Amino acid sequence: MKILLVEDDEFIIALLTRSLSVHHYVVDVVKDGEMGWTYGSGFEYDLIVLDVMLPKLDGLTLCQRFRAEGLTVPILVLTAQNSSIAKVQGLNAGADDYVVKPFDPPELVARIQALLRRSSANPSPVLEWGALALNPSTCEVTYNAQPLLLTTKEYDLLELFLRDSHHVFGSDEILDRLWSSEEFPAEATVRSHMRRLRQKLQGLGAPQDFIGTIHGRGYYLKPIQSPISSSPERSSTKNLNSLPRPPIDNSDEQQYLNFLNDTWKETQLNCLEQLTVLSQSVQTLQTGSFELGLQQKAHQVAHKLAGTLGIFGFTQGTQISRRLEQILSGPQVLSLETAPLLATLTATLREEIQNAPPILAPQSYPENAPLFLIVDCNPRFWDPFIPLAAQQGLRIAIASTLEVAKTLLESTPTTTEDLASGVLIRLSSFQTQDKNLATETPWAWLQPLMSAHLNLPFLILSDRDNLGDRLAVLRQGGQFLLEQSVTPEQIVAHMIKSLPQTTVDTKIMVVDDDCTWLNTLPRLLEPWKFKVTTLADPQQFWTVLKSVCPDVLVLDVKMPQINGFELCQILRSDPHWQQLPVLFVSALDDDKTQNQAFTVGADDYLCKPVPGDRLANRILNRLQRMHSVQIATP
Repeated sequence: MKILLVEDDEFIIALLTRSLSVHHYVVDVVKDGEMGWTYGSGFEYDLIVLDVMLPKLDGLTLCQRFRAEGLTVPILVLTAQNSSIAKVQGLNAGADDYVVKPFDPPELVARIQALLRRSSANPSPVLEWGALALNPSTCEVTYNAQPLLLTTKEYDLLELFLRDSHHVFGSDEILDRLWSSEEFPAEATVRSHMRRLRQKLQGLGAPQDFIGTIHGRGYYLKPIQSPISSSPERSSTKNLNSLPRPPIDNSDEQQYLNFLNDTWKETQLNCLEQLTVLSQSVQTLQTGSFELGLQQKAHQVAHKLAGTLGIFGFTQGTQISRRLEQILSGPQVLSLETAPLLATLTATLREEIQNAPPILAPQSYPENAPLFLIVDCNPRFWDPFIPLAAQQGLRIAIASTLEVAKTLLESTPTTTEDLASGVLIRLSSFQTQDKNLATETPWAWLQPLMSAHLNLPFLILSDRDNLGDRLAVLRQGGQFLLEQSVTPEQIVAHMIKSLPQTTVDTKIMVVDDDCTWLNTLPRLLEPWKFKVTTLADPQQFWTVLKSVCPDVLVLDVKMPQINGFELCQILRSDPHWQQLPVLFVSALDDDKTQNQAFTVGADDYLCKPVPGDRLANRILNRLQRMHSVQIATP
């Protein structure tokens, strides 16, 4: 099948051409909107992929022109604009799908396959004709349940016939559909491929005329005598996914990584050249020479850099580019605040591109895995943390400068997955890098960063062990770690420990004979999303306990039949429940009662009335301590 790609970014062209070729698509590439119109209206394609920001004619206008001329081919739009308004504009222009950069190449190929299935005369995921089955998703072909090994063009020929099985294809049409516009094969090429394809089908038992010929017109699939019969010939290929699959070849993944790294070497130079244009534009804007065309040019460069860096997986560079794009899209670019900010962001982005690490195989993480930002300029320090953190379900992002860290923390992420859950800063790294920081107290530049993000846990690594530094970190809400005395494993453990504990699935069981209190308590704890189970009859305690399996138990002291102390003692005498946190909440505030509670095994004691936030904080504190013990226990 033939696809027209209208894109001016060389890297995206290389990436998509490779990805689509692997899936047996023929790709024509043009780099501006006017050429896109010439090709799209002059040649026949199965699908068109086009970028929004194109030279000479933008993608949305091109899409509208295609639709106005009655072109019904599926159109997929690529853009770095991730807003609802932009998506609506793309779909209103006539696009069938809208993919935001950076995109995952396998997902994009899947979207393309879905669009092609929708527009195909044979929309089935597995294409069948008698005993022949072809799965476009895996590019596997069988005849009578036996694998059919084909070259790329042989596969393309067979897929072309199966997608329009009642059509007679002439040689000219086959050449136009299966060869790119840069290739000029003769009709003899079609006859040669057709002869080999027929021979391979016959080798697995297909009739000699499985692919028929009408002289002077072309080739077609010979009709099957009983296409809907339940004969073994047909039923054996009903589900190609049930056939045994060959083992996954890790060399394919490595080849793809090599391709990405080789492509990045060329793309990196191109990004730096674009950044030079951006820097010059920013410098001109700073001098007061405000020109709308210059601003638009700088905005387009930032837009393209965001898309390119994102596809390579360089999250920090992508976010900085998006921040630049956001500023440059505004009506008031020049101001006392934006002028220096533009210059700082541009310089920071250049450093990110120049120091981009090699592209590695992506790690698989649990859903919503927390992201920890490491602020350090020395790869030798943070390299060990990436595999260690991955083992513990943490994602790691690196900021090589404080400016990068500020940009990442202040920018609006495209998804919630890009939100940092914590920050680790190694002071000695920047004190070595900057002579001014080596002599002055570090809190002059660190305090504003921590104060601006009080909701985030900060871990501060320092090679200076003194009370003043520890106190300064504590007052800002951070945690102090002495660099020489902690291993990477211990630091990762501290990272996990510092993360806020989720309360959505935390189960709280409350046993109290005060029904008014029991009715009020769930509402008091509602902001923390605890799952609260209340029990007024202590005689049902053991049955409900085993049914709920709570994370925390809250007990009253005075209750009929069985008091809270006795329930706690019963609990502590069972090995399975000995570690369950127990909090007493009672109207008794005398020392004797409180001491007795701790004697029987209580973890905490609060006196009624208890505000909801205080009780929630005590529960979270107890859970946090248990979590810390589990981390520290080998």
